[in-house]
Amino acid sequence: MISVSDAYSIVLNHPLAVAAEAIPLTQATGRVLHEPLAADRDLPPFDRVSMDGIAIAYASWADGQRRFRVAGAQFAGQPAQTLTDETACLEVMTGAMLPTGTDSVIRYEDIQISDGVAEIQLDTVQPGQNVHRRATDRRQHEELVPAGTRLGPAEMAVAASVGKATVRVSQRPRIALISTGDELVDVAETPEPYQIRRSNTYLLQTVLESAGAETALLHLPDDADAMETALKTLLAEFDALVLSGGVSAGKADFVPGVMARLGVRQQFHQVAQRPGKPLWFGASEAGKVVFGLPGNPVSTFLCAYRYLLPWLQTSLGLPIAPPPVARLVRKISFAPKLTYFLSVSLSVNSEGIWLAEPLPGSGSADYANLLRCDGFMELPPDQTEFAEGEAFPVYTFR
Repeated sequence: MISVSDAYSIVLNHPLAVAAEAIPLTQATGRVLHEPLAADRDLPPFDRVSMDGIAIAYASWADGQRRFRVAGAQFAGQPAQTLTDETACLEVMTGAMLPTGTDSVIRYEDIQISDGVAEIQLDTVQPGQNVHRRATDRRQHEELVPAGTRLGPAEMAVAASVGKATVRVSQRPRIALISTGDELVDVAETPEPYQIRRSNTYLLQTVLESAGAETALLHLPDDADAMETALKTLLAEFDALVLSGGVSAGKADFVPGVMARLGVRQQFHQVAQRPGKPLWFGASEAGKVVFGLPGNPVSTFLCAYRYLLPWLQTSLGLPIAPPPVARLVRKISFAPKLTYFLSVSLSVNSEGIWLAEPLPGSGSADYANLLRCDGFMELPPDQTEFAEGEAFPVYTFR
């Protein structure tokens, strides 16, 4: 049995070798960049008008002029006009090129136009005001978005603005999510009194697909030979397997033995934690990765967020953010020398500090308790008493 930190390090040391693919930008939302995005020209690409109003030559204002003849209008999407008379002005619209011969923009709110003459009603005008100068945001060829970034709304807008109709992104890893056990029936079935519906794979599908994987849901019975035949095929078809159940010490827990026969080398089995102690992890020489998660729902939930999600993020080239820290709102006791993942609900006090309310629940099979839960607080194994106000990391899923 190994520690949580050792298990975590081993898992992260076995990322998938995820290849890249080129896809249309319209299909790239949520995907992970496999190349940096750079400015294809200066941003903005010209001196840009940032307010509707009039454009003037500041020197005329500095010489005492306050009334300017309106000589025309410059609209967005037009080539730059030229102001040939420095004592005149041009009306300009937001987003337009700054007309040649002008250098400052006065808002409509600060002028009065009558009979084709604009009178500035300000005591002070600054040279270059309300002008977004060329290349003040980024210069041509400057990196805007680094590789390893998930494409959200802002990144998609940047990609479009620099002309990336096609982007290179990490392929979506193909992961088989496999429930095991004769006691499980499909979600659409009515279980017998001795059966329950399959739910863990739906949890895992939600976690992994929202993080960038492509998944398939399968089920295997408690039959070692049938399991071996099916898993051999699945190892060839998928990048990784995630099994739920079959890794404890019962007579029907066949996963470790089957994996050994299939050439998947065990990296660890059992972690000094609660819940989720029976966690199994292995890898093949071909680079395939297998997680054997405990079948109890809360154990599956915890292991998905503490190990499986960071592993997927690492495989995709994404950074892993450190977990937030929260303070206990009441004392907790836990005697076993295990890392204890305490279910908690979270709130924020007036000082902006996260507070964690323990939710003891009814053990690792209590799925309903997770409806009130915001995450798991990681309590270290070298303590038995955890005082009110003590702070520990929390792995959140809301």
